Amino acid sequence: MLATPSENPYEEPRSGRLTAWGNALLSGAASPDDAAAAVLGADENHRVTGLPGDAEGELHGLTWALGRLRVLGVKGLRLALPTAGHPLGLTGPAAFNALALGAGEAVLAVGVPVGLVPEVEVFGPAGDRSATVLWRCTEVNDGPPADVPSLHEAERELADGLREATALLARLDVAGAGPETLRALEAYRRRGHAELLAPGYPPRAVRILESARQVSALLSIASGSHGAAVSASEMAARRATLAPLERTARRAQVAAYNAMTDER
Repeated sequence: MLATPSENPYEEPRSGRLTAWGNALLSGAASPDDAAAAVLGADENHRVTGLPGDAEGELHGLTWALGRLRVLGVKGLRLALPTAGHPLGLTGPAAFNALALGAGEAVLAVGVPVGLVPEVEVFGPAGDRSATVLWRCTEVNDGPPADVPSLHEAERELADGLREATALLARLDVAGAGPETLRALEAYRRRGHAELLAPGYPPRAVRILESARQVSALLSIASGSHGAAVSASEMAARRATLAPLERTARRAQVAAYNAMTDER
């Protein structure tokens, strides 16, 4: 079963892991094996296809592929988290953008005009599922990524966004919402603080990513709650209100993951 883009605010995008640990490897802050293991996470396996010089259909493991990208001249990696109408982090062409939009994420190389999009296949029964990932590498345009802020800009926007998201939760009467919302709120309060990013990232980027994920979690709770607003029109109005904050959180996530490349 092919997976759709994740809407879980606690789940790190696979392209985020590849960006962070790929940058750690390229900067010498992580070994090839450690970087590959971190990118793999809980998945069954990852394979890469379409690297420059590959024969059609040729597949490689993560360790080999990351080493090959370095040999090809890749200096860093950038994350893209596009949604419909917002090609965040993308540079084109249209064919690559369409693949990235379908996955909800992508990785773009710096120094060599290529990008990678994950194709995820989930298998196993509910509660005991795993996944395999095929990273498709194709040529991209060599240009600035769309709408990616600096860390300074992202930090300023997030400070306002966190205040707005918190106020929205209070205004939407989340405390009086249904059981699903209350479970989500409790899960957020009890969530673990997993290590973010990878060795070599500036502490500011880690703080911004944590704040961005906090805003995303609060917005996910607010958009799924059924407190004061229950009608379809009211829920649509709520989502429209939350959309700018969701965009702010995604922009900040991309800025944090790209910091090792863009801020040096």
